[in-house]
Amino acid sequence: MPNIKIFSGSSHPDLSQKIADRLGLELGKVVTKKFSNQETCVEIGESVRGEDVYIVQSGCGEINDNLMELLIMINACKIASASRVTAVIPCFPYARQDKKDKSRAPISAKLVANMLSVSGADHIITMDLHASQIQGFFDIPVDNLYAEPAVLKWIKENIPEWKNCIIVSPDAGGAKSSLNTTLNVDFALIHKERKKANEVDRMVLVGDVTDRVAILVDDMADTCGTICHAADKLISAGATKVYAILTHGIFSGPAISRINNACFEAVVVTNTIPQEEKMKHCSKIQVIDISMILAEAIRRTHNGESVSYLFSHVPL
Repeated sequence: MPNIKIFSGSSHPDLSQKIADRLGLELGKVVTKKFSNQETCVEIGESVRGEDVYIVQSGCGEINDNLMELLIMINACKIASASRVTAVIPCFPYARQDKKDKSRAPISAKLVANMLSVSGADHIITMDLHASQIQGFFDIPVDNLYAEPAVLKWIKENIPEWKNCIIVSPDAGGAKSSLNTTLNVDFALIHKERKKANEVDRMVLVGDVTDRVAILVDDMADTCGTICHAADKLISAGATKVYAILTHGIFSGPAISRINNACFEAVVVTNTIPQEEKMKHCSKIQVIDISMILAEAIRRTHNGESVSYLFSHVPL
């Protein structure tokens, strides 16, 4: 493909490499380093004049450093006369701070959107936004891709009794998942009440999971308190096995030990966030590779083709 350059930030080089390999391209030369006062310095090592530039940087690890690095890289390409700069952000940072739910609360996702626009991004490609209205925080095009087609494929290939499963949403927010209609199976919901952030007070199961394989579906899991609580609730309500399928496995704090102690058959995540270290400490974690979805989105965007095909299909 002519006139295209792909650069990788330092948050997830493995995913960037897979995307570049899939497209048959070399990753662009870029050196990111920190000065002794921790300021980020970025040097783009090749010409981007008149090129269509894609910068892959996920919101994980040292989130604030990686976000700043992305902004600097976008700006460096923009002022070096790149014709278009697209930020590929598999896991969007600050996506949970998307509404003013109490007085004096910030809407940080909107702030991040403004920062990306001001730095010079012309287009954003992201995956499974925590709240789809975040797309409206931007005045530039945002393609919000879905991991669902890849998840469907995984379920059919790895859960033999999937026709007798039940899709369970661990909170009302996940009730918008359409997996149950696509698989033509039943749906259950867990209503949770929180006293404060990251702590669940009590849970109520709505739906019948007796003698079923329960598949918990959510867009992200951070400390995993909710899904581990939910798994116990499902087993005590008569489910035979419990799987958890998540797009973004953040797994911070006590998450890994909670998963190890919980009654999951498997906790399946995509590689929007690097999972190699987590998998060493937890044998239940399995990873779905979504690099081909992002690569195909980049290819279609570059060639001016429709991206909506990817909402329901996994590229071969």
